[in-house]
Amino acid sequence: MKKVTVEELLKKAQQPSEDAPRLHKFYKGKVGVSVKCRVRDFNDFAIWYTPGVAAVCKEIHKDREKVYEYTNKWNNVAVISDGTRVLGLGDIGPEAGLPVMEGKGLLYKYLGGVDAFPLCLDEKDPDKIIEICKALQPTFGGFNLEDIAQPKCFKILDTLRAECEIPVWHDDQQGTACVTVAGLLNALKIVKKNIQEIKCTVIGSGASGINIARLIMTAGASPENMLSVDSKGILSRDRADRETLQAKFKEKWDICLRTNPKCKQGPIPDAVKGADVLICVSTPGPGTIKPEWIKTMAPNSIVFAEANPVPEIWPWEATEAGARIVATGRSDFPNQVNNSLGFPGIFRGALDVRAKTITDEMCIAAAKELAQVAYDKGISEEYIIPNMDEWTVFPREAVAVGSKAIEQGVARKNIPAAERFKMAEETIRQARAEVQLLMKEGFIADPD
Repeated sequence: MKKVTVEELLKKAQQPSEDAPRLHKFYKGKVGVSVKCRVRDFNDFAIWYTPGVAAVCKEIHKDREKVYEYTNKWNNVAVISDGTRVLGLGDIGPEAGLPVMEGKGLLYKYLGGVDAFPLCLDEKDPDKIIEICKALQPTFGGFNLEDIAQPKCFKILDTLRAECEIPVWHDDQQGTACVTVAGLLNALKIVKKNIQEIKCTVIGSGASGINIARLIMTAGASPENMLSVDSKGILSRDRADRETLQAKFKEKWDICLRTNPKCKQGPIPDAVKGADVLICVSTPGPGTIKPEWIKTMAPNSIVFAEANPVPEIWPWEATEAGARIVATGRSDFPNQVNNSLGFPGIFRGALDVRAKTITDEMCIAAAKELAQVAYDKGISEEYIIPNMDEWTVFPREAVAVGSKAIEQGVARKNIPAAERFKMAEETIRQARAEVQLLMKEGFIADPD
């Protein structure tokens, strides 16, 4: 693996930031509304609007489920944020968060054929956000929560998952966890270790870290062999701040109760020592994780350093220190853990069967299919997870998610897997082809 300096990496990382303001201003946003129906002449408006549309309204009034047949609800997802934790920028407000939510909409459409619309709310109260989301259900087939600060993001997700009639997803929690588990499954195959037996340490106990730990346990890891670490050290039910954790950070406290039965305490190096797997969703490095700590891990160790723009430890440093497999969050290193591999296909699958929710088991099904796509191509130390441009990932993932939803009884439609694959593949192919056609015809202009 080629070594680069911090200056070289940051210069490369800075280029998109230099291009972004100019191109965003040129296009005046990234997503909009396109027409799906034919308009042969102005007489067609009598069908699509008044008086003809009244007949459709009456049909839906008789049978509310027909809204999925007669409107775009079947494919509509709202990307909802209050702007309190936007990327690494913090609480910058809903207007400043809007470009991120539009970007999410672009990825949903191009990768999953999903019509995703950004909704940035000028509201920070979690109970009011929950109320707003529940009131929006008639229009949308699903919600993607995004860039909402913890701990309220946990309450919002848990409440909406329990009380909504449509699937609700928080990408910062579930998306990162799903793709991490996918990479881990293949990494374990390479090093020939059983997930039920590994010792796993997760550095970082925010929304991503907590859900990574949860989903790894759901995938089969033993809670007794799990350690999680926050800024104050190893999470433990005997820690000095346990009353604060119980009162204000119940998700962290849940991890304390489920893991680390021996109540081990200490800083990061103590948590890393002897681990088979180290997963970091923490402070960008380099130097957050030190090579000498990696040297204390078990043989054939696995290191996921997912911070951006700079991983917690350089990949080559981890390798030289003894790690067998290293993954990061960057596309210019092997084994990128990229959320975009998850949510477009997962929602495609959930929408296609009209799922009422997205369960943890559906996330595991997506992770296993992601891992299988890479396995089918031939996994190696530098290829444990598919790349985003391997577009057949998404219909395969959609089928796996939909099948699990049907199996669990949370799907409104039971469609054969082969038919669902064809549906997903065609929807995604059409979305991509539309963009390419509009570019070719000049309707999406080239600013250069």
